[in-house]
Amino acid sequence: MQQDNPVTLAVIIGAHGVTGEVRLKVFTEDLAAYTDFNGGTLSLKSVRHGSNGMIARIAEVTDRNKAEALRGTELTVPRSALPPLEDGEYYHTDLLGLPAVSTTGEALGHVVAIDDFGAGDVIEIERPSEDGKPGKRFMIPMNADAVPEWNAEKLVVEAGFIV
Repeated sequence: MQQDNPVTLAVIIGAHGVTGEVRLKVFTEDLAAYTDFNGGTLSLKSVRHGSNGMIARIAEVTDRNKAEALRGTELTVPRSALPPLEDGEYYHTDLLGLPAVSTTGEALGHVVAIDDFGAGDVIEIERPSEDGKPGKRFMIPMNADAVPEWNAEKLVVEAGFIV
């Protein structure tokens, strides 16, 4: 895990009104805890709930045209700005790209996605490519039975969960 890698906390999905507010799709519980985004180029003045996501006022955005021009812009902070984790907790950004190995030592590939379909996180692992074709993917639950350990270097998968 690199402490200075940017982490996306929200993405601008459009303008809201004519005064430069933006609609956001938010990926964190408390966006208001952060004020500077994208290396200090965007400053969050306020954020509130809206009918379609969150509504934010960004200091550098003063009209609807500027707000619309930012559609699709990710709001990022350095990984080091995130709160520390308790044992057993993780940030998705720390798992993405990690090499995956089985409990028997077999190299499985790497983590390419993390989804939550309602019953907890599910890790998607892509096997190495073969003959120029993308590697096959498989999914496992992100729990202690399927993933007995992980760290900044690798994710270990219980052999019985591998397909």
